[in-house]
Amino acid sequence: MPDNSNNQFHLKEWICKQLDIKPDSRKKKVKIPKRTHFTIWYVIIVFFVLSLIQQIFLSGTVQNITYGAFKKSLSEGKIKYVNITPQLIQGAFANGQSFVTIRVDDPKLVEQLDAQRVDYSGKYENKVIGAILSWIVPLAIFFLIWQWAFKRMGPGGAMMSFGKSKAKLFAEDETKTTFADVAGIDEAKAELQEVVEFLKTPEKFQQLGGKIPKGVLLIGAPGTGKTLLARAVAGEAQVPFFSMSGSDFVEMFVGVGASRVRDLFKQALEHAPCIVFIDELDALGKARGINPMGGHDEREQTLNQLLVEMDGFAPNTGVIIMGATNRPEILDPALLRAGRFDRQVAVDRPDVKGRKAILLVHTRGVKLADNVDLDVIAARTPGFVGADLANLVNEAALLSARRNKDHVGMHEFDEAVDRIVGGLEKKNRMISKKEKTIVAYHEAGHAIVAESVPTGDPVHKVSIIPRGIAALGYTQQLPTDDRYLMTRSELEDKLCVLLGGRVAEEILFADVSTGAQNDLQRATDIARSMVTEYGMSAKLGLRTFEKERRSVFLETQMAASPRDYSEEKAKQIDEEVEHIFNKAHQRVQQILNEKRQVLEDLYQLLMEQEVVEGAALRKIMGKAEIQALPEGQEA
Repeated sequence: MPDNSNNQFHLKEWICKQLDIKPDSRKKKVKIPKRTHFTIWYVIIVFFVLSLIQQIFLSGTVQNITYGAFKKSLSEGKIKYVNITPQLIQGAFANGQSFVTIRVDDPKLVEQLDAQRVDYSGKYENKVIGAILSWIVPLAIFFLIWQWAFKRMGPGGAMMSFGKSKAKLFAEDETKTTFADVAGIDEAKAELQEVVEFLKTPEKFQQLGGKIPKGVLLIGAPGTGKTLLARAVAGEAQVPFFSMSGSDFVEMFVGVGASRVRDLFKQALEHAPCIVFIDELDALGKARGINPMGGHDEREQTLNQLLVEMDGFAPNTGVIIMGATNRPEILDPALLRAGRFDRQVAVDRPDVKGRKAILLVHTRGVKLADNVDLDVIAARTPGFVGADLANLVNEAALLSARRNKDHVGMHEFDEAVDRIVGGLEKKNRMISKKEKTIVAYHEAGHAIVAESVPTGDPVHKVSIIPRGIAALGYTQQLPTDDRYLMTRSELEDKLCVLLGGRVAEEILFADVSTGAQNDLQRATDIARSMVTEYGMSAKLGLRTFEKERRSVFLETQMAASPRDYSEEKAKQIDEEVEHIFNKAHQRVQQILNEKRQVLEDLYQLLMEQEVVEGAALRKIMGKAEIQALPEGQEA
């Protein structure tokens, strides 16, 4: 048998270290105290036991009788003795059985007792002693039980833990994430390498008098990998990692949030060097003074305590605060000043090369077919963040498993992209032939205009299969590169593509449907932005109007700023927007009238196949197929 004595010795040493006891493994045995969680069942059980003891041992066997029965037994000579109290008459029968009855105002009772020669006596009740026995003793018992329960639970139990930090602590060897698991955000990784170097070799910076930033704020859209990046920093540096959400600090009880902040920083100093990560910092660090209810509320008190604690850190303590938010515009300015979160790292949406790198990370454990081209998938997913690409790979794997395939093929990836972008296919949705005809001409109009305008993105697929909640069809375009700026001509071409479906209905049916509602809404936003935000109107000049406050990384609008122009200027804005629409409408009519035969051919193909690839569309239009970019070449 193996000798476990050495292992037992090390185990006892570890236990002694945790209990702060000097180890003597050969003479003494160390007992690890067990912590018991207090519940209300303890009180219920003790109350039941006390009641049971009183009924069995203290009350005795007493017969309750009526006063009439008592008088009858008295006249028959069956009463041995009685004890008269202000409320009760207690006594015993001749056979030794005890009884009790309610006392009734009876002046002749004493005469009858004397006549029957019954021994009787009176009793005076001390109400003070009764109150003590009925109230103070049970309270004392419950207090002892409560005190015993808290000792068993330790210092972190029950309500006393309200002020304790809820941060999850990950030890050095528990954080397995490294920079190898993070892809597509190389600039952010390079920025955080300095933090890792300081945590690994602080003397390198200290000997030159350098100070590492106290706080690093990760800013980016949801799903770009901010939390993953923070865990990777801790994994690379091999230091403890405290993780907590901004909403975990604030409670309904006043002072709890500030207490949790103090406790968090106290724990961080005890485990230095370490990283404290606060996710969704905007829940805690919202700018003070914007509370509509006014007053110094609990959230502001918690934020004040956070600011004080970050100021109280001595330089080079080895504790680095990292925060993550997708709403930096609402953070309190005091959080962003030098000495607090003085370094801000933007975690942007990945470009086509970054998306390919992310796909390589998420497809490590996935069996891919030989026809899978990650370059094409990365090009098809503009605007996707890391979380979206991880979901894409997972959806493709689930589709392959559902079809009992051994590998994940390109067809599954195409379907996964369509499912994420357009929604779930509704093949069983029954639509009439007339509606299907309208949808086919509508999507054909979008596709032909997209292939006809100079700056339009190439069409990848045209479908009239219903998807999602309300989409009866869609035209998917594949951008040739990632765009960060758009010119006026590109916006005008995009406007024409959006109007292509509506104009096709006008030409073919001399009527219009409700299917262009979303297209018209997007087109209106583009035209109005060209006039009021981008200064692209020759008539109104370079001035901007009605600039709405938008979240930097969220697709949401905030409160609009007050209008600072006259009614006459508003009329001119409306006229310019209408002029842009009319110009685009006439242009689309000319394109579709010239390509009327192509429109009919594409309509017939859609009615037969329901899905037409971009190559087939360009073949109908007589255009050459678009060549893919060589591998490694930047778009």
